[in-house]
Amino acid sequence: MVPRTVDLLKEQIPVHQESIHVTGDVKTGLVLVDVINGFCTVGAGNLAPRQPNKQISEMVKEAVRLAGVFCEKKWPVLGFLDSHHPDIPEYPYPPHCIAGTDESKLVPDLQWLENEPNVTLKCKDCIDGFLGSIEKDGSNVFVNWIKSNQIKTILVLGICTDICVLDFVCTTLSARNRRFLEPLEDVIVYSRGCATFDLPVDVVKSMKDVAAHPQDLMHHIGLYIAKGRGAKVVSEVSFCT
Repeated sequence: MVPRTVDLLKEQIPVHQESIHVTGDVKTGLVLVDVINGFCTVGAGNLAPRQPNKQISEMVKEAVRLAGVFCEKKWPVLGFLDSHHPDIPEYPYPPHCIAGTDESKLVPDLQWLENEPNVTLKCKDCIDGFLGSIEKDGSNVFVNWIKSNQIKTILVLGICTDICVLDFVCTTLSARNRRFLEPLEDVIVYSRGCATFDLPVDVVKSMKDVAAHPQDLMHHIGLYIAKGRGAKVVSEVSFCT
């Protein structure tokens, strides 16, 4: 029933996806949203997958591929790391990605980014990376990253498509429209580089105060809303050889 529901949804609210070829002619930055153990590594925490998940595995694989190219070419990369104080809950989610634990660290295949000079890593204590980039002095790490690198396009991928990725994209688009992020012009969401978690309705029936979250359905909805807010959605990303 769920696969058929997804098919019907895609017919009624399709998401047109393009392919892009990144050449370096337009200053492009890569944004990795929460590609960390607490959301991607099996058994790593309360919000980590309980078993291997194809959509999440493909997202990590594409994140590694794109990060590798961007670092080889010395193009700017920004990585958000969900990181929470243990005494400050994030309702309605259970405790997760506690600061200083392995949960809030990049997945093993991306930990090499910590030593790359073109990479900026920002711990965030909320869903939205834009808001999570605000420092105590009022400055914003993400805004400064855009301006200091004179970025015109950002390529966004990560987890979850309909939560952290979507919130960051929507806030960024609003800030761009208000001209707070010049010279930023385009926000591109890479669908194969995004993933969300899977919590089917038959599983949550025996759980208290937990909402169903079918993976394919919510992934599609996240992409649809992002596109509706003004993002470009692409299914293929290639580079000059």
